[in-house]
Amino acid sequence: MCHNGRRREVAVRPSVQRSATRRSARPAKEVIGWREWIALPDLGVEHIKVKVDTGARTSALHAFDVRVVGRRGRERAHFKLHPYQRNSRVTVESQAPVVDRRQVRSSAGHVQDRLVILTRVRFRDQEWPIEVTLASRDTMGFRMILGRQAVRGRFTVDPGRSYRGGRPPREIRRRGKLRRKRERSP
Repeated sequence: MCHNGRRREVAVRPSVQRSATRRSARPAKEVIGWREWIALPDLGVEHIKVKVDTGARTSALHAFDVRVVGRRGRERAHFKLHPYQRNSRVTVESQAPVVDRRQVRSSAGHVQDRLVILTRVRFRDQEWPIEVTLASRDTMGFRMILGRQAVRGRFTVDPGRSYRGGRPPREIRRRGKLRRKRERSP
């Protein structure tokens, strides 16, 4: 309604109509949960539980004993990682090309210099390359954060769901819990 009480006709511009049509013609993205199991085949990791964090720009992987080998432009990061939560007995030794060094602000507000590697991620029947920063995540709940750059354009995140891609066998999922039970036994 206009100020004089009459109904006002609003013309819709054709460009607006076209863009809306284009958007709706796109195929629907797969839905993933806020936590999922993925694989990192280039790093020798068949199963790792990740937190899908759209608040984090870049993905982050727990790594320790990190060494950089080679010259600038052709550097490789050699490192170890614990792929299972609450389990430091299982260790995977990996290496990957260093693609960058970045300053990353943690959720606590601290700035860290981190190596950035390029690796492939596998989820369900899809596999694609992502950039991952190497960080000490020993005290964190998840060994890996899957950031928004890794999921952008591929998935829609449902924060109320988990494990939409399925779970690995029970003995894989329970490795951290089995270790804790053994430590408590006399």
